[in-house]
Amino acid sequence: MQFPQPCLKSLAVATLFSCMAASAQAATEITWWHSMTGALGDRVAGLADQFNKSQTAYKVTPVFKGSYDESLAAAIAAYRAGNAPDIVQVFEVGTATMMYSKGAIKPVSEVMKAAGEKFDPSAYVPAVAGYYTSPKGDMVSFPFNSSTTVFFYNKDMFTKAGLDANKPPATWQEVAVAAAKLKASGEKCGFTTGWQSWVQLESFSAWHNVEFASKNNGFGGLDARLRFNSPLHVRHIENLGNWAKQGYFTYAGRKNEPEAKFYAGECGMLTSSSAAYANIAKNAKFKFGVSQLPYYSDVKGAPQNTIIGGASLWVMSGKKPDEYKGVAKFFKFLSQPEVQAKWHQETGYLPITKAAYELTKKSGFYEKNPGTDVAVQQMIVKTTDKSRGIRLGNFAQIRTIIDEELEMVWNGKKTAKEALDAAVKRGDELLVRFQRANK
Repeated sequence: MQFPQPCLKSLAVATLFSCMAASAQAATEITWWHSMTGALGDRVAGLADQFNKSQTAYKVTPVFKGSYDESLAAAIAAYRAGNAPDIVQVFEVGTATMMYSKGAIKPVSEVMKAAGEKFDPSAYVPAVAGYYTSPKGDMVSFPFNSSTTVFFYNKDMFTKAGLDANKPPATWQEVAVAAAKLKASGEKCGFTTGWQSWVQLESFSAWHNVEFASKNNGFGGLDARLRFNSPLHVRHIENLGNWAKQGYFTYAGRKNEPEAKFYAGECGMLTSSSAAYANIAKNAKFKFGVSQLPYYSDVKGAPQNTIIGGASLWVMSGKKPDEYKGVAKFFKFLSQPEVQAKWHQETGYLPITKAAYELTKKSGFYEKNPGTDVAVQQMIVKTTDKSRGIRLGNFAQIRTIIDEELEMVWNGKKTAKEALDAAVKRGDELLVRFQRANK
C-alpha cells in the first residue's frame, strides 16, 4: 500500500515525536518518600537534582510524606496496597518494625550486591552502620540523615545574664544555675528541649551508660523490657519537673517544635538534634554555640556516648530490576565523600562515612565553625552494651506513651516516679505484643 507524500510527511513527524517521547521517558523513575521540611527539605531536593543531572538513566523523585510517624504509616499502607515507593525514609525508632516486616523490604546489602555496586560497610562510621546492621552482620538499610543529641545556647543571652558566653554548661547542675541567671536577667525561657523522649531518656541513658531496656537495649532479642524508671532516670525527670515549676524549664512540644523557640530568641538553651543546626544557622539573629549534652558529674562512667537519631533509607520489595539498579546508583552517589561532607556541613547531621569526616576536618570547617564537630566527637567513641543504641518493636508507640507520661510531670499531675513507672508498664505491654506477633 502506498501513502501520498503529505501522509508520508505526517507519518515521519509522528514517528519523530514518538521517538522523542520515548526518549524523554527512558529514565527509570525512583520514588523517594521522605520527611524533611524547611532547610532540610530544600537540601533533599538538591541531592535528588544533583544525582539526576549526573546521569540520564535514572530519575529520583523526592516526595514529602509528612512526619516520620506519618511517613512510616503511609509506607506500610502503600506496601499492603501494592503501590509502595522504591525508597522510604524511616526514623531510627522504626528500625525494628521495618526489620521484622516480613517480605516488605529488600536489605540494602542485597540491593547493592545484585546491582554490582561496591559496598563496604567498614567505610561507614561504626556507630552509624552498626545500628542498621542485622544480627548476621548485613546492613539492612542505608544510613542517611544520622544525628545525635547536642546542646545549643544563645551567646548573646549568656552575656546579658552575666554568664561566660564561651563556657557553656557541661553538667545538668550547671544548666540549672544558668537557667536561674537567665530568668533573673528577664528572660522568660531559660531552657527547653526538643524530642523529649529521645534526648531526656534514650540518649540520657547511653550518655550515663545505664540501661534504657534489657537485652542490650533490645539488640539481644524481642524479649527485652523497659528499664528507664531507675533511680537516676527518676532523679533527672524530677529535676526537670521542678525546674518547670520554677520557670527554668519550658516545655514546648514533643518533637522539634522547641527548636523554633530557640532560634526565634525566646529560649536561652536548647537540647535537641544536631540537625537543628541548619535551621538555627538560617534563622537565628544572634550568636549561638554548640556543645556536648549535659551530664550528671557524680555518675560513674559519664559521659559515655550519645546515640544515633535521624533516619535511614529503606528499599521496598517487589520492584523491577532496573529500579533496584537505580536505587543502588543513588546510594553510591550519596556515599561519595564530597556529597556526604557537604550534607554534613550544611545540615548538622553526622558524616556517615569516615572519608567524609576526614574531608570535612581537612577543609578546616570545624575550626571555622566551632561546635560543629561536637556531634561527631560524641559518637566516635567505643560503645558499650548499654550505649550502642536502642532497637525495640513498637518503639514509635512507646515514645508516644513516654510523651504522654512526661507531660503529666511537666503539668504537675504526676510525680516523676509515677510517670516513669506507668510508661514502663504501658510500654512493656507493647513489647510483649510485638514479641508475640513476630515469633
